Amino acid sequence: MLIVAVGIIILGLLSGIYLPYVFVLSALFMIHAGGYESSFLMKYGYSVCNSLVLLCVPLFIAVGLVMEKSGIGKSLVNFVGIFVGRIKGGLAVVAVVACAAFGSIAGSSLATLSCISSIMMPRFEEAGYPRDYVATLITCACPLGLLIPPSAHMILYSWAGRQPLLACFLATVGPGLLLVLLLSVVSLIVLRKDPNIKVRAKMPPREFLAAARDDTFSALPAILMPVIVLGGIYSGTFTPTEAAAVAIIYSIPIGFFVYKKLTLRKLYETFVETASTTGVIMVMIFCVMMLSRIYIMEDMPGLIADFLRSFSNNKNVILLGVNIVVLIMGMIMDDTSCLLLGTPILLPVVQSFGVDPIHFAAIMGVNVAIGLLTPPTAPALYFGIQVTKTPLSGMLKTDIILLVTCWLPTLIAVTYFPDLALWLPKLILG
Repeated sequence: MLIVAVGIIILGLLSGIYLPYVFVLSALFMIHAGGYESSFLMKYGYSVCNSLVLLCVPLFIAVGLVMEKSGIGKSLVNFVGIFVGRIKGGLAVVAVVACAAFGSIAGSSLATLSCISSIMMPRFEEAGYPRDYVATLITCACPLGLLIPPSAHMILYSWAGRQPLLACFLATVGPGLLLVLLLSVVSLIVLRKDPNIKVRAKMPPREFLAAARDDTFSALPAILMPVIVLGGIYSGTFTPTEAAAVAIIYSIPIGFFVYKKLTLRKLYETFVETASTTGVIMVMIFCVMMLSRIYIMEDMPGLIADFLRSFSNNKNVILLGVNIVVLIMGMIMDDTSCLLLGTPILLPVVQSFGVDPIHFAAIMGVNVAIGLLTPPTAPALYFGIQVTKTPLSGMLKTDIILLVTCWLPTLIAVTYFPDLALWLPKLILG
């Protein structure tokens, strides 16, 4: 039965059926074939959705949209440009760090991509950077928002895996910073000999200091936001859900009165888009949780563990197999579905081999982010094509290069060096 149920999901995904319908079809088959009560599954789906933790999701989505529409991205780009904007290839580093900084505030990869690309692409063109490369670079850097907290995906992992949210937030910081470093270094190496790139002339010290001061003061309200939110969470001043509410209360006046780009119309559009996105996510959660409950009752985690043990009992080999499974899921599903379906099924499997669930949070986070950039699904890649007006043929080669030189090494590092994920949770939470 399980093989047929999984086959229904694969066929549904390949045929392009709306994802919640695919999960419902698989669940209906299992209900009919296994004799499960539909009323029980409906109640279970409702009960798991009725969680205070999930209130973080729409609140952080709203924060990301407010930040995108309020002009904060330009201030962050200017601030980062103070340090690396005047070296050859430095604008590429500015784009990567700006994606990480904006992503840490917005918590959304697509919002980061939309905002940073609209600011950076004209600057890249003016400075003579190759369009295909920089468009792909911004696209490959936008999932940093999934790794550097606060992250909506880590909220979902924490909820689906019944793990402490603060530890999940902290687990992805190490991989996120490693990716910032790798993307920056690879870009500097690739662009260092491009004869078309123009480097900005050096400013006299007095003018440079004045410009740096202005850019710093302009970016300060934006920089303070993650400090207030994360500092409040880690100090115990408020819960993550309360932190999301504080972020909204902080971001709206900043957008209206400091950056002065937020209007009532944009705020209304933000709330509408937040409601729409949240509705899609909640429907997805409801459908996936019913299906995952059936899979767990059928002991799918045990079957997967036994299957993996038939090859090896070595934890490193098991982690390789699990990574391959999650990468394939990420290639054919969207990021939310992959996380929601994979976590309750695979977390018991890796725990049975002695893997720390907080370590696995970082592994899942990096895997899901890679799925955003890997065809055939690759929602971030296709969105990047639209917002940067760059053809797929021009972006695909660079996308593969950055996946192989930056993302896959990070996945290997976080998989086989657990301290990359666990050092910060241990340091702060003990």
